[in-house]
Amino acid sequence: MTGNSEKAIDWNVDATDGRARAGTLRTRRSVIETPVFMPVGTQGSVKGVRFEWLEDEIDARIILGNTYHLFLRPGPEAIRQLGGLHKFTTWQRSLLTDSGGFQVFSLTDLRKLTEEGVEFRSHLDGSKQFISPEVSMDIQAALGSEIVMAFDECPPGDAGHEKTRESMELTLRWAERSKTRFFELQEAGMDTGRNVAEGLAGRQALFGIVQGAGHHDLRSESLERTVAIGFDGYAIGGLSVGEEKPVMYGVLDHIAHKMPENAPRYLMGVGTPEDLLEAVGHGVDMFDCVMPTRNGRTGGVFTSRGKINIRNAKFALDEAPLDDRCGCSVCRRYSRAYLRHLYQAGEMAAATLISHHNLAFYLDLMRGAREAIREGGYSAFKQEQLAGFAENASRDV
Repeated sequence: MTGNSEKAIDWNVDATDGRARAGTLRTRRSVIETPVFMPVGTQGSVKGVRFEWLEDEIDARIILGNTYHLFLRPGPEAIRQLGGLHKFTTWQRSLLTDSGGFQVFSLTDLRKLTEEGVEFRSHLDGSKQFISPEVSMDIQAALGSEIVMAFDECPPGDAGHEKTRESMELTLRWAERSKTRFFELQEAGMDTGRNVAEGLAGRQALFGIVQGAGHHDLRSESLERTVAIGFDGYAIGGLSVGEEKPVMYGVLDHIAHKMPENAPRYLMGVGTPEDLLEAVGHGVDMFDCVMPTRNGRTGGVFTSRGKINIRNAKFALDEAPLDDRCGCSVCRRYSRAYLRHLYQAGEMAAATLISHHNLAFYLDLMRGAREAIREGGYSAFKQEQLAGFAENASRDV
């Protein structure tokens, strides 16, 4: 990556099995084994789950922070005054912050897109706000995350070729501007996460984002030109935004293995356990998604035998754990019947405990994938997992 020559991350591919790869990503705060699932901490908190559980039991080495939401509340200057997002939240392992582009994309009816950036109305109070590549970099420097995402424009999954090209061209211009401002901030010492006295040397890493919706030719062009700009890692954006599953998988098959081998590959905002296994097989290293906690809040439970809904009356007298193949503390202690009771009674503990289990399940799934890749058995591992998930697919669960 051109610009400041100071190293941001160390990345090594330790083993491959077909296109799947197991690696090690070292930031200034964590050693992260990949493939890895990153819990989403939208507001500086992973919903319903304490950091102690993420650290001591689930062993999450990296989580996400959401630039858009933290920009609106409490605001980057408040977080800067409080010492950055790590100090503010007490999370001392790695952070990846998204650029805010996807959230602004979701505000289609409340935004005005220009070359300069995006003007939008806050979903909190209706106030007029503005984010540009430069503003996004300023916010992420104030947050002090280990991995920063370039500001991008995310087209709808069903966007036509012409509209998608326009969006891709804008994203590429914004990528250049993001990189320029990023290094200005690094040189000016504006990264709150850096603390040489505490051994936290090394700059933030900047990842570029490959767009192109479901159009393979645009995905290839976006990748080539994004790599030419030069980043520490590369992400696939604009998937899981309404397109059909075969479209997503087709894009992964087309583009993931063509991304630079000497940099981490990140699939943004995806997805189900089946999606993760598919993407790992195409060579993706990093994932994030709100599904484990969002489902946890509505009684959705991910298990090795497929997804169940704890609200179902069939679990009222079920003394089994959520998943008898899971070793998390929730499964070791509580029954399905008890957790269903908590949910039916409106107890907040239900969402907390199910979210805890779901995150443990996701991270354990990636742990199993890493081991299978190292042993040369990823294909068999994937098929075994998918067969297990299918057990509940045809049942009323």
